[in-house]
Amino acid sequence: MSTDQLSHPSTPQGSCAETTARYARCIEISKRVRWEIDRDVIRSRTFDFDRKFLPDGLTHLEHLHGFSTGEKRLLSQIQGRTYANMFGMVERFINAKLLEVSREHWFGDQVALEALIRFSDEELKHQALFRRLDKSTWAVLALTCHIELFTQTHYQRSIHVDPDLSDLFKDVFLFHWKEESQHAVLDELEWRREDAKLTPPQRDAAVNDLIELMRAIDGLLLLQSQADVRYFVHLRGQPSPEQLARLHAVMLKAYRWQYIVSGIEQPRFFQLLTSMLTEEQASRVTRALTPMIS
Repeated sequence: MSTDQLSHPSTPQGSCAETTARYARCIEISKRVRWEIDRDVIRSRTFDFDRKFLPDGLTHLEHLHGFSTGEKRLLSQIQGRTYANMFGMVERFINAKLLEVSREHWFGDQVALEALIRFSDEELKHQALFRRLDKSTWAVLALTCHIELFTQTHYQRSIHVDPDLSDLFKDVFLFHWKEESQHAVLDELEWRREDAKLTPPQRDAAVNDLIELMRAIDGLLLLQSQADVRYFVHLRGQPSPEQLARLHAVMLKAYRWQYIVSGIEQPRFFQLLTSMLTEEQASRVTRALTPMIS
């Protein structure tokens, strides 16, 4: 990723009428796709442990040599458990931040308020399905948008198209995807609205906050990948030193891809982020992300 790639002119958000119409569209879709966990998703089923939970496009296990098919299947299930738990964690701060920003619509745009309340209700449900970060609102909204958009990409490009996944695990993310699609629109609207309020120094500080959040996530991914390798070793026994080193490398690379890189490279997020950055800010973000992407 180059500095030139991260520097683009600002894109206008559009008129107030257009913005309200986008909030209204989110409400319409939310009502149409509404689902319940037990009735629509679980349906008295259990996970099929004879099948993978996450596809190779997310796990990177095709790069793991010297391990059996069964061992790779177990690793996909371990990664799948982490994937679901990670969303259970991040949606707690997403919900807290969306409830906070909704206050600015209490006596204003009631369509926007309804859309955000529905968003909050759906995110609480997602926490139950999956079982706040003290940073600027701009940075948390940026991270929220990043997460919502990469979940769309993961489902459409990897989970949906893999026939070898556990049906129940696949359906969990099908129904999650149905509601996240409009959440991503609301994220964009609120992020742009917040960005329009900032002075240049405030935005610059917010960019630093975003970088800190990304670094914190990367540190968490390092710890989680190590914990998941230990869990695998506990279940299957100690591999050779070479295999163990390779396993640690593949798991960390997979987690960085899932939670950082695939979001940064998601075209819509890339466009949104770069429309708000100066050249110097773009360079700062690039330098901070390079160790995570390489």
